[in-house]
Amino acid sequence: MYRHTSELQFSAKPERPDALFAAKLQELVGGQFGEMTVMMQYLWQGWNCRIPGKYKDMILDIGTEEIGHVEMLVTMMARLLEGAPSETQAEAAAANPALAAVLGGQNVQHAIVTGGAAMPTNSQGVPWNGGYIVASGNLLADFRSNVSAEAQSRLQTARVYQMTDDPGVKDMLQFNLARDTFHQQQWLLGIEQLIEDGFTDGIEDSLAAEEKDEPGRTFYSFHEGSTAAEGRWAQGTTLIGDKEIQFSPGVALTDDVQQVPAPDPLLFATYDGSMGPGKPGNAAGAYGQGAENLLHKAKEKLTGE
Repeated sequence: MYRHTSELQFSAKPERPDALFAAKLQELVGGQFGEMTVMMQYLWQGWNCRIPGKYKDMILDIGTEEIGHVEMLVTMMARLLEGAPSETQAEAAAANPALAAVLGGQNVQHAIVTGGAAMPTNSQGVPWNGGYIVASGNLLADFRSNVSAEAQSRLQTARVYQMTDDPGVKDMLQFNLARDTFHQQQWLLGIEQLIEDGFTDGIEDSLAAEEKDEPGRTFYSFHEGSTAAEGRWAQGTTLIGDKEIQFSPGVALTDDVQQVPAPDPLLFATYDGSMGPGKPGNAAGAYGQGAENLLHKAKEKLTGE
């Protein structure tokens, strides 16, 4: 359950309307690394977190704060769009709000779609996408993604900050910059806590016992004269397991060549017949293949073969 108060977390009062800047600020609302993304990413991670207590509470605390950040930006944009398009537009444009929006550099959808308000889109009008968020259920992997999300968000905020001279807008963005700085640290400290509590060694290495040894400690170089060998990533010992890192030319480790099977003739793929006839695919065939695979697995379990 969430409760709402009418007070914003921080002031969102521009000194004057600025529809052109509002078009730029839209990216910080619904862009790939905008506040809508981190809001939904953290809330989803928190709701799905399977460790009650400090981890779940921390994730949901930050996610809930991000709801407030979206609210701040939406409020700021509505105030920036107040009175837009400006009456200072040319007389011909003043009679046509959509034309005035275009001529003034305003996002025309702010005039046509929302009636002078923010949208759940990026600065080009592309709708916010749930595919932007990462919520894997693995806290190490998620926290690393969160650090990246906050870094990208802060970077874009810093770029947008330099596009305005409005002291009210800058005041709010200074607050947002500070929160993005600390949120990066919160997720990094969260990773330290996961290591301290024994949930991870700091590298996502699920099924480590199943992986091959050499590829797990080798830097493969794929161009002649590469200087990559000079970096720490190509020498010394691995961060986990204390294994010696190898630097090796990138060469084929198999004689398997890239060749796909002959196509199903009913799919009409372009084919020269060099691999013989393809296997026709149908529902019965797919069902039969599935049953055959199941029987094969059962036999392996029973006989060890």
